[in-house]
Amino acid sequence: MSRIGRLPITIPSGVTVSVDGQDVAVKGPKGELALTVAKPIEVKVEEGQVLVSRPDDERESRSLHGLTRTLINNNIIGVTEGYTKGLEVVGTGYRVVQKGAAVEFALGFSHPVLVEPPAGITLTVEGNNKVTVAGISKQAVGEAAANIRKIRKPEPYKGKGVRYAGEVVRRKAGKAGK
Repeated sequence: MSRIGRLPITIPSGVTVSVDGQDVAVKGPKGELALTVAKPIEVKVEEGQVLVSRPDDERESRSLHGLTRTLINNNIIGVTEGYTKGLEVVGTGYRVVQKGAAVEFALGFSHPVLVEPPAGITLTVEGNNKVTVAGISKQAVGEAAANIRKIRKPEPYKGKGVRYAGEVVRRKAGKAGK
């Protein structure tokens, strides 16, 4: 039995979870999220808890059991607390500026790069080299942060670029002198 999948999810106050066949909707103070559960997995709401079960021990059912429970738990955490991911801009002359809801990056290109936040995501700038990506969907927050990091990944020689907060960039030695 899946160690994660068999754990019940307690529903906090102010959150409603509704199950309609394979569709699970989670409503909370920060918003609403929906999830479609893969076919063999069954979801029930009983006594303030969400229970995820599987009908058999087939390989597909086993792999989806813990995943489904974790996705539902992530949605509940998202509508109560929300998710944030920090980014740091490292490099001489590299900076970031808030332009309304959008964020403008100066990353050593011949032009500034303007990033519009996707739906449900907010971008905030702290100082001139820190960006915070926030939202209620863990997947959307992670994807938005990854897309921003992709603009200029940290390079291994000087470490310049956009990196996650706390990310350790493996550095290489440059060319050996004579």
